[in-house]
Amino acid sequence: MDIILYSTHCLLCEILEEKLQVKNIKYTEVNDVALMLNKGIKNVPVLEVNGEMMDFLTACEWVKKQ
Repeated sequence: MDIILYSTHCLLCEILEEKLQVKNIKYTEVNDVALMLNKGIKNVPVLEVNGEMMDFLTACEWVKKQ
């Protein structure tokens, strides 16, 4: 499974990162704002799982189900 966390280390980013760590979900973190903007990401955090982009609330629900 390919999991990418797009983050700027804001409060919500830190919360999602902690949820991923608690569930021991391995992910790659991307902090490159230019890359995020190029992908159309205007709000963080965004969790990408196998190509599916999820906002904070959707990502939290996905993590909870893992």
